[in-house]
Amino acid sequence: MNHRVLALGLACLTTFVSAGASAQGLRAPGAAKPGVARAPAASAKAPARTATAAAATAAAATAASAPATRQADYIVAVVNADPVTNNEVQARLARATEQLAAQGNPPPRELLLREVLERLILEKIQLQQATEGGIRVDDYAITQAELAVARQNSVSVAEMHQRLNADGITPAQFREDLRRQLTLQRLREREVEARVRVSEQDVDIYLRQAQSGTGDVAALELNLGHVLVAVPENADAATVAERQARAQAVAEQARAGQDFAALAREFSDAPERASGGLLGMRPAERYPELFVAATAALPVGAVAGPLRSGAGFHVLKVVEKDSISTAALVTQSHARHILLLPNAQLTEAAAAARLADYRRRILAGQADFATLAREHSKDGSAKQGGDLGWSTPGRYVPEFEAAMDVLQPGDISEPLVSRFGVHLIQLMERRQVRPSAREQRDMARDAVRAKKLDEAYTQWGQELRARAYVEYREPPQ
Repeated sequence: MNHRVLALGLACLTTFVSAGASAQGLRAPGAAKPGVARAPAASAKAPARTATAAAATAAAATAASAPATRQADYIVAVVNADPVTNNEVQARLARATEQLAAQGNPPPRELLLREVLERLILEKIQLQQATEGGIRVDDYAITQAELAVARQNSVSVAEMHQRLNADGITPAQFREDLRRQLTLQRLREREVEARVRVSEQDVDIYLRQAQSGTGDVAALELNLGHVLVAVPENADAATVAERQARAQAVAEQARAGQDFAALAREFSDAPERASGGLLGMRPAERYPELFVAATAALPVGAVAGPLRSGAGFHVLKVVEKDSISTAALVTQSHARHILLLPNAQLTEAAAAARLADYRRRILAGQADFATLAREHSKDGSAKQGGDLGWSTPGRYVPEFEAAMDVLQPGDISEPLVSRFGVHLIQLMERRQVRPSAREQRDMARDAVRAKKLDEAYTQWGQELRARAYVEYREPPQ
């Protein structure tokens, strides 16, 4: 089973925030082999998170940045074999300038221009890797993402398109940027997850710390807001000083009472900037030690930083804080699912249509869920009629869990797409229990894995940039 990916980049629900989209009142919603669970299990496979919400947010922001008129274009850099054009940089620069001007104290244009270019270069590298790795996002996944955004805003897709059109974002632009962002997210999930291994010794250490209450951290659960001002590898002293000053300005604005989510969306280089910088409620052990040391003793609402790490400068805000116990009561869910794997003969849309027909037949009493799962599901749970057994919160990746959590016992979801396939979920039962020793161990394994994923993500990004061939041409203007 695949684990929750990219802890620093996670959010089930995010805020939809291009300047135009915000003005129009829109916000965006917010996993071994193919499967659902985060940690290894004998039978069930399930979906990995595709980060629809975060992708929708970034897509809107990118589409909104396209200038109405374009000057004569030229190449400013070549990334491996792909060019980065001046118009691309100017489109992103216009968006960044608009965001920063709204907050005041923008950095010099020359520094902002260089930063925008570096972001585009890294994005090109990632998209190249995705293409070489055969990662693709079908139209059905894009349509599902659009529906999720519209549903979260309580509007129809048509009305959402009207609001976006008012700000110069066409449906085609929005869908194409969704595709790009979802492609990037799937690449990050695949590449970073493969790097992480959790040993039994890791789990033993975690449990010993939790049971002994070492330093109170083991009994602490935090939801942090996060702004990362990235520092490029091998940056000169002037660049480091400029980035530190920018992080300091963010921290001061946050301490002065400015909206932290807005600061994160406009200043942060971290993936979760699209969700207002929220990292999500989780045990303190699942955060980097740097973050815990700086915030464990702070009250809710307090701001820490800037803190320096290998990635850059971090500003943190304590959004929520609570005490936890590994033996506390938890709500468990008992679900089953059917998994279809798209291929050359079966597109995601065709798989979704087939599952929608299964759903219709089951609800009409013309078919049995377990029988259909045994006959058609491509998951290891098929022999058990798709039964995934009882699961504790956090056991499945966010996308699958979010779809399951809105179901009532007996309900069947609409088809759900993930990077592994298309799924149909039925919630069978829910109960409140104290987790057994085995279940506590599974929870501990998930927590350790999430922390390691944070560290692996940072390292992966640095390695990608270091391996790429980048030739700078004419400077952007």
